[in-house]
Amino acid sequence: MRQSLADWEKAFVREITLDRHRRDSLRRTSEQRAHKRDIEKRHKRGSVRFGLLVLTLIMTAVIVTFVMFRTLYLLLG
Repeated sequence: MRQSLADWEKAFVREITLDRHRRDSLRRTSEQRAHKRDIEKRHKRGSVRFGLLVLTLIMTAVIVTFVMFRTLYLLLG
């Protein structure tokens, strides 16, 4: 009886240890996934912002060029 109770205790301690390792592993995996999602989201937002910046610069150049030639036409015409 005493030996089987000791075996139960050892098995219980072993199971607790394994459970702790599993929880730690799951927590680390979850944190890694969250970190990866944050990086991907930040990269996507950065790409969209860069695209908007390029579009804004091109539109500014087009508008300035149009206004400049229109002004020259009015002044010389």
